[in-house]
Amino acid sequence: MAPAVDLPRDGGGNLTLEEFAGKPVVLFFYPRDDTSGCTKEAVGFTEMAGAFDEAGVAVIGVSKDSITSHDKFRDKHALGVPLLSDENGDVCERYGVWKEKSMYGKTFMGIERSTFLIDSEGKIAKAWRKVKVPGHVEAVLEAAKVL
Repeated sequence: MAPAVDLPRDGGGNLTLEEFAGKPVVLFFYPRDDTSGCTKEAVGFTEMAGAFDEAGVAVIGVSKDSITSHDKFRDKHALGVPLLSDENGDVCERYGVWKEKSMYGKTFMGIERSTFLIDSEGKIAKAWRKVKVPGHVEAVLEAAKVL
């Protein structure tokens, strides 16, 4: 079963997975607002939002950035998917995406870009780890269509 999600979202209020009971959900975790890969991924999900809607699938993004950061990111890139703030990292930990990473010889903790396709019964149907952005949104949509 997919771990519970109840987090503040861009624009105010909270969003929970329970709100989507009976409907498949794509939950994508990304490292940081307004970085190149994260922007491409969020824009890609926004551009394909109509196709996900047609398939009856909700799409939600999660990072540890603040709501203020999410609001700026959403407005700057006209994003059309909800962005949730997991500032304390509880949800990231439960989904196993908070990992040790390395860049330029330095190690640090961060979100490993990951996507989870959750079926209408709340079970993780498919997980993508260490996601590479090119072609990813399309691959998630194809998997979502067969749920």
